Amino acid sequence: MQPLRRKPKQLTEAPTAFDSAGGGKGGTPLPGRPGKGDGKQRPSGAGSGFTDDAGSIAAPEDAAQIDPVVRARARAIAARLSVPKPKADVRARRGAGGFTSVPYRGGSDDIDLDATLEVLAERPVPEDEDIVVRDRVRAPRSVVLLVDVSGSTRGERVRTAAATVGALAAELERDRLSVIAFWSDAAVLSHLGDQVRPLDLLDGMLRIPARGLTNVAFPLELAAKELAGTPPRDARVVLLSDCVHNAGPDPRPLAGRLPRLDVLLDTTGEKDVELGRELARIGRGTFAAVKTYFDVAPALSTMFRTRVS
Repeated sequence: MQPLRRKPKQLTEAPTAFDSAGGGKGGTPLPGRPGKGDGKQRPSGAGSGFTDDAGSIAAPEDAAQIDPVVRARARAIAARLSVPKPKADVRARRGAGGFTSVPYRGGSDDIDLDATLEVLAERPVPEDEDIVVRDRVRAPRSVVLLVDVSGSTRGERVRTAAATVGALAAELERDRLSVIAFWSDAAVLSHLGDQVRPLDLLDGMLRIPARGLTNVAFPLELAAKELAGTPPRDARVVLLSDCVHNAGPDPRPLAGRLPRLDVLLDTTGEKDVELGRELARIGRGTFAAVKTYFDVAPALSTMFRTRVS
């Protein structure tokens, strides 16, 4: 593997993972001891540590309202975003929990007679969805979204990043979604399995000020921990960043340990296209460059439709 084109700064302290998931309103993560639902931190395998400073989740009253520009941008992205639904598990078999009874929506002709008769007993003039059929359970995907909020990401970039989080969270509301914001440290805004609240995630993103250097390796490590135990075919990581990696270890080996890494590169300012492409290649994913928020929806839609061997 060739040396990185840009030599990153070696960190004198291990990065810290702040955990604001479940903190209610997604406030700004601040250093603090592990607590019940706010400000807790989790160590990582690379030696990321805890701090002895007291802290909490800050939620200033003047930040209660979401930026109307970001809200409108999120709606615009969501309106154009078309992420295909996960396919039915073709390995499922009757008697093995692979099928379930669901309202008829044109996808199955295997009628669950007993369940349908119970419905029709209360509705003598049935609608199509009153017919209950047996259909395969669709396995939810596990998606970890990594969003760059470092000091190199300001203004329009932050708005586009927050809008992307809100739009993708809404689109994947039936899947398992984790959102991690990162700079030289990182903040977990939601874990896989948490209830997805798009507006809370969007608001939480906006409350994190652009800060510090960009350590791309650390969120990749956290993503691997989030996906531990998840079947690789149902898992992926999406990195939204300029990929200007200027602090911490080489992120490329970590990319290779993920089931799949797709890279969405923001090109509106300084960027490292070469590293972005290499991370996607090593991570067996796709690469897309975006300049404005209009480019985000088609890029994400293509990523989720593209199967990479």
